[in-house]
Amino acid sequence: MLMMLRTDKPSRRCAINGRFLAQPMTGVQRYAYEIVSALDAILSTEPDAALAFSLVVPPQTRHPIDLQRIELVRTTFGSGHVWDQITLPRHAADVGLNLANFGPLLARRQIVCIHDANTFVVPDSYSRKFGLAYRTLLPIMGRMAARVATVSQFSADMLVKFGVTRRDKIFIAPNGHEHVLRWDSARARLPILQQLTRPYVLLLGSTAKHKNVDVIIRQADALDAAGIDILVAGGAFSIFASDGPAATRRNVHHLGFVEDDQLAALYEGALCLVFPSKTEGFGIPPLEAMAKGCPVISSNAASLTEVGGDAVLYVAPDDGQGWRDAIIRLSQAPDLRRSLSAQGRKRAELFSWKRSADLYLNELLRLATSRPTPSV
Repeated sequence: MLMMLRTDKPSRRCAINGRFLAQPMTGVQRYAYEIVSALDAILSTEPDAALAFSLVVPPQTRHPIDLQRIELVRTTFGSGHVWDQITLPRHAADVGLNLANFGPLLARRQIVCIHDANTFVVPDSYSRKFGLAYRTLLPIMGRMAARVATVSQFSADMLVKFGVTRRDKIFIAPNGHEHVLRWDSARARLPILQQLTRPYVLLLGSTAKHKNVDVIIRQADALDAAGIDILVAGGAFSIFASDGPAATRRNVHHLGFVEDDQLAALYEGALCLVFPSKTEGFGIPPLEAMAKGCPVISSNAASLTEVGGDAVLYVAPDDGQGWRDAIIRLSQAPDLRRSLSAQGRKRAELFSWKRSADLYLNELLRLATSRPTPSV
């Protein structure tokens, strides 16, 4: 339940790090965008909220955001981590909120969401420069911040295991599903969906090694014989190390980056989403698929069983035959597909941006009204 402290006028201020609006929209940026939007919606119903919020953004923002109660503060110089450390602190408030892994390293009265410990868990998946930077800076953030949010119990366990932060500092604020309800497949223009004459499985992910997309591509010939195509969506990012592009087969169609409405159409038309990742801090594609009624076959690794519960079919990440058998089985079992679709929709409702925003608001209120304590 939301605990709102009320005063006639907000006596304390919270500055939200808006650098995520200047970054490409991946899962981390989606999380920050949706939490800020949900916070704004909550504040719009609480005219006497005890905290006044501002969203401080760099000059080169990419994504518009519509806010009613949170003040948008545009800065005029800086970018990247330099902006975090030099520009953002000039707009310091009583408390700070950082939703995309990093913030001012020297600020103590702040919350930082560290989404995962993947650069420790799977260091070979990342470029040398990126991995070294994260393995150096994340423990500093985890030590200096007053509170550390993360998105799953698995992620919390990994942050503790690798010394990023203490367990008593952590609270879990998962991803939500409501953004999917705004997507409209009727607006999508995807010629491939008109060209295909057979069922398809949807494979999402970058070329990062831990996304493990090749385990599905290696089943392409067997799936082709079973009358099933594979649509591969997602972009490559420079932060990841890769073994190169997945091999091409006649039933494998590479779509590259797709917009939200296009993704909605892909989910709605798919036989299932296949998600063979070896590690995830949360893993939002299975949640999105479930919210759209798309059956899911997922890896049983890391946080993914937390997300899918009993509404998903699971396969060990490297069990190629298991993936092939699960896909073909699902293609031949319409009752199972309908059951997974219904269970998935119900499961998705357990994950809410609003509930996670409530958690942040309560933590920020406690932090704003507490006495400063040393971070160690």
